[in-house]
Amino acid sequence: MKTKISLCGTKSCCPVVEVADDVVKVGEEGNLCVLKKNEWNSLVDLIANKQLGKI
Repeated sequence: MKTKISLCGTKSCCPVVEVADDVVKVGEEGNLCVLKKNEWNSLVDLIANKQLGKI
């Protein structure tokens, strides 16, 4: 399953979150973070458990 979500709506010049088979890519060309599935899931757990929040 592949999902791609823009972080600022429909603008094409914004960072995106792209979920592919075994990795999640966050950012944009030239400024990209690639997380493995378990790293992404750890991040989601931290947010869900309110250990990470808005800044």
